[in-house]
Amino acid sequence: MEVAWLEDFLAVVAHGGFSRAAENRNITQPALSRRIRALEDWVGTPLFHRTTHTVELTAAGESFQVTAEETLRRLASGRDEAREVAQGHTELLRFAATNALSLTFFPAWLRRVEATLPFNINVQMVANHMEICERMMIQGQSQFLLCHHYPAASTLLASAQFRSVHIGDDVLVPVSAPNAEGRPLHSLPGDADAPVSYVAYRPESGMGRIVAAALETALPATHLKPTFTSHLAKLLVTMALDGRGLGWSPLSLVAEHLERGELVRAGDAGWDIPMEIHLYRSRARQSAVAEKFWAHVAGGTAA
Repeated sequence: MEVAWLEDFLAVVAHGGFSRAAENRNITQPALSRRIRALEDWVGTPLFHRTTHTVELTAAGESFQVTAEETLRRLASGRDEAREVAQGHTELLRFAATNALSLTFFPAWLRRVEATLPFNINVQMVANHMEICERMMIQGQSQFLLCHHYPAASTLLASAQFRSVHIGDDVLVPVSAPNAEGRPLHSLPGDADAPVSYVAYRPESGMGRIVAAALETALPATHLKPTFTSHLAKLLVTMALDGRGLGWSPLSLVAEHLERGELVRAGDAGWDIPMEIHLYRSRARQSAVAEKFWAHVAGGTAA
């Protein structure tokens, strides 16, 4: 059994099929299919139901997914520990962060934490949308993930395998470019005959999941017409400034635009979506410096 087979298997799970998974893994689809067949031969049972249009995990595949994820995380952790032993010690901490938080929250938060740490650290950080960050955590490529948390929004980081600590708060506010009178060009809630133009997050975005969950479970009924879609919150702010529609944005990204009148609220505070900022880690043992860092940050409050 090869480690690459596990990565191939999880890629098919993540992308919902062989074609996109092969593209993600930079191999041909026939080559990926052969490797998945080899893995299934090694396991001794089919891991996927294959039909003309869909690929779904079998019951055995669902069980094996947990094993594959945990194996890759443990291998990554073991590699880090071996390097730590070989080098005497290492201070490197590997973070993933969603794009918006990497710009607005992470630098100041890290500065505050470092000011109270009794040891030095070397930080490596990768910023991307939520789905890629989750995959990095699942495969052990990052030790920590900084992201927004909203109870009703889905996550790939199951509580049995990951834990988190609440380290901050944020809020999504609906904003729009103003008209000549200073009122929003696009305002909530819209109506069925004239849905309001809307700049939307892509579904792989963490904030896209949060907005979708809030619209379904917490906010009043809306009539929205998407005019632009991206996983980048900052790009959606730019599109809102350009008048393409209203959008929900972290207040930290738009506070100055609101103060200057370049953007205005597209709805009152009843349309706000409160969020928490969480730091995630695997429940598996991390490197010594990662464990010390977690203990310092969590302070006994990790969920």
